[in-house]
Amino acid sequence: MRAKFILALLLVTIIVAETTANDNWPQFRGPHSLGVAEDPALPDRWSATENVAWKTDIPGSGWSSPVVWGDRIFVTSVISSTDKEAPKKGLYFGGERKAPDDVHSWMVYCIDWKTGKILWEKEAHKSVPESSRHLKNTFASETPVTDGERLYAYFGNLGLFCYDMKGKLLWTKRWGPFKTRYGWGTAASPVLHKDRIYIVCDTDDQSFIVALNKKTGEQVWRVDREEGSNWATPFVWENDQRTEIITPGTKKVRSYSLDGKPLWEFTGMSSISIPTPFSRFGMVYISSGYVGDKLRPVYAIKSGASGDISLKEGETGNKYIAWFQPQAGPYNPSPIVYGDYYYTLLDRGFFTCHDAKTGREIYGKQRIEAGAGAFTSSPWAYNGKIFCLSEDGDTFVIQAGPEYKLLGKNSLGEMCMATPAIARGSLIIRTASKLYRITSSKPSTAISRQLSAIRL
Repeated sequence: MRAKFILALLLVTIIVAETTANDNWPQFRGPHSLGVAEDPALPDRWSATENVAWKTDIPGSGWSSPVVWGDRIFVTSVISSTDKEAPKKGLYFGGERKAPDDVHSWMVYCIDWKTGKILWEKEAHKSVPESSRHLKNTFASETPVTDGERLYAYFGNLGLFCYDMKGKLLWTKRWGPFKTRYGWGTAASPVLHKDRIYIVCDTDDQSFIVALNKKTGEQVWRVDREEGSNWATPFVWENDQRTEIITPGTKKVRSYSLDGKPLWEFTGMSSISIPTPFSRFGMVYISSGYVGDKLRPVYAIKSGASGDISLKEGETGNKYIAWFQPQAGPYNPSPIVYGDYYYTLLDRGFFTCHDAKTGREIYGKQRIEAGAGAFTSSPWAYNGKIFCLSEDGDTFVIQAGPEYKLLGKNSLGEMCMATPAIARGSLIIRTASKLYRITSSKPSTAISRQLSAIRL
């Protein structure tokens, strides 16, 4: 009996160790920007009351994603003194935006993992905004990033604020405000790599990529970019030949060395660039898909490129572009590779699947659900399922694999645009007013089966 108990305890320890391998979610879309976290304990069903460990009110507005390190969750937000204009759902075109005339507070919140209690809150800045934002945007749309020692909260038209894990402000790096296209505001998040933090600031006034010392905020290098306004978060690509910084753009996609030297570039994007690149199978995937453009491309780029690798007219690939799809790119959500397949969530509620290695279409546009026509949050995946969160707060659960099948729908009943975080068997979802920690109320079937086998 004692031997069975010890064996059961050992098995549980092993399983817990395996399922908590993804303890932290330090940046937008998590480790390596993939949006994937396998864990049999993760929930596939929830509502505003079902499988909710806790929910916490977050003051103000912000579409920055939550990030997780240890027992702390971090989010940013901006509080308006009058709340004249809350973010709105759907697609909006044109129209020059004007800056609001009331006082705003730019906030950073630290939330306790176990209880949902706000442990500390810091006001990074307070003033009447000097810039405007899109109807769907907020002044806190950039996701913070952490290395477990420091938290880096970035607000695009203010600068970067570095805190320790207890909320002490260590340093700031200010710039802006800059003019963005139609006054739509900013959204590209910072990325960390070793001892540096990288930020791409593409605006209509001036555009640049900058590397800062993560401990001091001191500028290591800065390179001007010939770009207009873009909203894509850069990606640090560690491939089999070198480490490089991938920066999507409207005029050109560019790669830089860790010293800021240009490595390669290509043209052929849509007129607005938002999705974040990521890497699988030795390739980096880059896409853009402004809904008003005919060209909405996806590119899979092989490592080792140099110079101009642009496709010539009629080409679908070359020495360094493994494959190209001219009309498969999304506007806002970043695509995802899960297993052997490349999935795209389109803003207007369609879902597609391609072979991740070849670009071959597996299935074309599938309408997720009639009436579900607005998606901004990027999809995520685990346990053989892909999850797509609509602006209405409905998460659609889709079967992974070569056949499209809608498995379920989970509703929170409130507007959502932030991409969730995943850590330690829990899903952290941000709505317009709240932060939820969603967790399965039952032991995972994998654990139950193995414990049943022990009992037998």
